[in-house]
Amino acid sequence: MFDTGTTGFMLLATSLVMLMTPGLAFFYGGLAGKRNILGIMIQSFVSMGITTIMWFVCGYSLCFSGNEMGGFIGNLDKAFMHGVDLNSPFAGNTKLPEFVFMAYQMMFAIITPALITGAFVNRITFKSYLVFLVLWQVLVYYPFAHMVWGGGFLQQWGVLDFAGGIVVHATAGFAALASVIYVGKRRDKESAPNSIPLIAIGTGLLWFGWYGFNAGSALDVNAVTGLAFLNTDVAASFAAITWLAIEWYLVKKPKFVGLLTGAVAGLATITPAAGFVSLPSACIIGIAAGLVCYVAVHLKNKMGWDDALDVWGVHGIGGCLGTILLGVFAVKTMNSAGADGLLAGGSHFFIKQCIAVVGACIYGFVFTYGMLFLINKITPVKVTQADEDKGLDDSLHGEKAYDEGVL
Repeated sequence: MFDTGTTGFMLLATSLVMLMTPGLAFFYGGLAGKRNILGIMIQSFVSMGITTIMWFVCGYSLCFSGNEMGGFIGNLDKAFMHGVDLNSPFAGNTKLPEFVFMAYQMMFAIITPALITGAFVNRITFKSYLVFLVLWQVLVYYPFAHMVWGGGFLQQWGVLDFAGGIVVHATAGFAALASVIYVGKRRDKESAPNSIPLIAIGTGLLWFGWYGFNAGSALDVNAVTGLAFLNTDVAASFAAITWLAIEWYLVKKPKFVGLLTGAVAGLATITPAAGFVSLPSACIIGIAAGLVCYVAVHLKNKMGWDDALDVWGVHGIGGCLGTILLGVFAVKTMNSAGADGLLAGGSHFFIKQCIAVVGACIYGFVFTYGMLFLINKITPVKVTQADEDKGLDDSLHGEKAYDEGVL
């Protein structure tokens, strides 16, 4: 009944996307100061546990079952995977068991709120983060996953997002900006990354996992799968070298962290377009990602937004840029399920992409800020000055990443 090749590939893609969350923990852990390594890493790992539980209980159903409130959210018909058995096919590709599709999409739900955490490193309490993790998924991630991928009104309107430019990166990036504005600046803004090799390991795992993130989003094994895979690698490479070249020119030294950050910017930017644009277009998108995200990070600094690990500039702006450029470069000759973008005469499609991404950014920002305000009424969101000065690893978790006596 099911195709073993497709099922096997999707299980591999699911495993790759799962690996991205530990990769993100390493990436953020390396960028954080040495007193806050574990505090930021646990926020990624705890999402794997809590989000999995939520996804089984209600998340999958709210994203991919029914169509309520005018296509804004799903229903609870498949809560606890009710009605889904070993023989249930995924409606979008009957060669694939629905259980496998459920697992694949669960990995996206896990990493999306974890992306936000890099913005407010060493400033929020763990208890408030757990409440935030639950509420943000229910009020932001689930609606957008349904609207764009689950048969909701944006999908019906013709908005495209191959692997998460809107659903993952734009919403998380602007949620990060709202978080930064709400919690304010760090007391010690000059803390340097504690481990650049750890950043490199995290980037490598993210880059590797992103092949499952993007190629797997074809939900099949065909030419589009290969296109998405190659576009992912090419865009990341062009973005990494673009960032490196800009920074080398401006600061007169080639920075390793800049190269790594540029690669992640390219990966985030190609995500919505990976299976809908040609290879030359992916090259242009990669170059644009390196340039625009670099400028966004410096704009953030100029504005005084203490987005510690540049979540807004890399993921938020990258996701928005990729979604808009999809509206420019998309061609049906690459994917018949896609659309023709602005350069192919599809001005209406381009406008839809722009409207959708702006709406997602506003929604993500407003709801996140409101959530933090309400959570603070229940439990303090921001840590005390004493805890921040001591470092969250010790003050909140009673642990240290390294035995400082041997350093």
